[in-house]
Formats: sequence, C-alpha cells, structure tokens
Amino acid sequence: MAAATLSSRRVSLRLSLAFGAAAILLLSAIVAVSVGAVPIPLATVWGIAIDRIAPGLIEPDWTTSRAKIVMEIRFPRTLLAGIVGAGLGVVGAALQAVTRNPLSDPHLLGISSGGAFGAILALLHVGMILGLLTVPIFAFIGAMAATLLVLAVARVASATSADRLVLAGVAVSFVVMAAGNALILIGDPRATHTVVFWMLGGLGLAQWTHLIWPLIVLLSGGAWLWGRAEALNAMSLGDETAATLGINPGGFRMAVFVVCALITGVMVAFSGVIGFVGLMMPHLVRLVFGGDNARVLPGSALFGAVFLIWADAAARVLLAPEDIPIGIVTGLCGGIFFIWMMARRT
Repeated sequence: MAAATLSSRRVSLRLSLAFGAAAILLLSAIVAVSVGAVPIPLATVWGIAIDRIAPGLIEPDWTTSRAKIVMEIRFPRTLLAGIVGAGLGVVGAALQAVTRNPLSDPHLLGISSGGAFGAILALLHVGMILGLLTVPIFAFIGAMAATLLVLAVARVASATSADRLVLAGVAVSFVVMAAGNALILIGDPRATHTVVFWMLGGLGLAQWTHLIWPLIVLLSGGAWLWGRAEALNAMSLGDETAATLGINPGGFRMAVFVVCALITGVMVAFSGVIGFVGLMMPHLVRLVFGGDNARVLPGSALFGAVFLIWADAAARVLLAPEDIPIGIVTGLCGGIFFIWMMARRT
C-alpha cells in the first residue's frame, strides 16, 4: 500500500513538473513574440494567435501589419529558437555523459565547423541555387561531411576512447575552419558581412515551412538518446563500469556521436553557429535535478529552449531596430556563467 502511494506521488510530481515546464515554455514564447523593434501587447499576441487557430472567434482590433509581424516573422523565429535551444541542450548533455568531459558541447566534434564551411560555400561561391533552402542544405551537408571525416580519422587512428575521439574532432574542426577561412579570403568582400552574421548565429530567416525538419530530428534523436539514459549513466561512470553492465563502450559512444552530429547538423543548418547553449544547460539542470540522465536530458532540452528564446528576444531588443547576432548574447551569458561556476567551487 505504501509503495503504491509513493508511486502515485511520483507520477503526480512528474505530471506537475511537465505541466509547469510546458507553462514556462509557452509563457516565454508569448512574451518573446511580443517584444522587438515594434512592441506588441501580450493581449494582441494572444488575440492574433487565437484568430489564426479559430477564425471569427474574437473580433480583430489589430492592424494587418501587426498580424503579419506576429505570425510570419516572430512566431516562426521564436519556435525555431525553442527547437534549436532544445536540440543543443540535449546534445550537450549526451556528449558530456558519453565523453565524461564537463566541457563537451555540440560543437566539439567539428560539426559546427563543417556547417559553417557549407554555408560559406553557398553564400560566397555557389549562390542561392536552391532558393531560401540553399544555405541550410549546404550547411547540413557540410556538418555531416565533417562528422564522417571525424569518424574516418577516429577509425584510422583507432580512436575509440573518449579522449581520442575528442582530439580527432578538434583536429578536424581546425582543418575545416581553415578551409572555410580560405573560402572567405577568396570570396566577394561585399558579402562577407552576411557570412560573419551567420557564423555568429541568427534566427531571422525562420519560416513556417522550414520548422518541420529540425522538429522531426529533435523529436526522433532526442527520444533515441532519452531511451538510452541508463546506458549514458553507466558511460559517465567509465568504460569499465559500462562494460560490466553489458554495454560496448566504443560502439555505443560512436552511435551517440552520430545521433548528436545529426541533431547538431540540422540545428546549425537553420540557425548558424550558436555557442555555449549545450555547454551551460546540462550544468544548470544537474544543479537542480541531479545527475540522472533520465532527468538531465529532458531538463536540458527545456532549459535550452527557454534560454535561447529569451536570448533571441534580447538580440532583437538591445540594439533595435538592428538584430544582434544571437551568438554574441549566448557567448556573453556563457562567459558570465562559467565565471560564476568557478567562483562557486572555490
């Protein structure tokens, strides 16, 4: 009887946490949609959203231009921020567990460098041959090519351990970024500002039709990682411990890297290079919920989504009507966060 009561309380607590997390995420998104170079009252944002879902339910008291700003610009941008933040957060948590390195993040394995190379190639040398999807497609191809190169280097060097895989990723990252810088050097100087803005991260090109791809990858890849939370817990204790529990450390680590590369590649393709999200969020979640990856993975996704939504809102407001590259905002927050972490541990 006592066990059943305890189990019921745990279920109730989890449901309460889930509803609370959904409420925080929804509130953050609505507030973020309302701020920008043209502030829009929260009541108007709610009214426009309800009118789009159920036309005729309420009497419109807003202009057509405000409706377009909310539904065609800010809502898709805010949703993309949430999806990208969640993806980077969950990848950071998985990589930190599987490498036993608290400084691991989604950009560790050269994935972002490959995405940047693909975007530079499209922006400066190929042109928009595939329309607005040209840069995301080229960035994704570059990210996955860099991942395959890391895996090839790891195989040639027999680098199945966590440390050697990280070194292979760092080496490939430097090589790919050098190639990307060479493309910038020989490209059109008048277009380099666009490349720099993309490499510092930006969500201004978000569109409703594009959101489905990062969402599908986030849900499928995140579910795969979450389903292996116990294995990630074992890996965080060391390869020997994982092996005694029937896990093949080298094979499992490679599988996690491939899934993380897929998620990161897609996120980078649609948002540019955004740093520190996957590095910070797992640490914050562990401070609140402990080290069990069954909680750390979804918690990192939630924290990452909320953080990037607010970071994007700040990027739109601080120098309005100009947008600040969101990577500058996340970098500033990341630096302050780690200064705080070091001060906390002294």
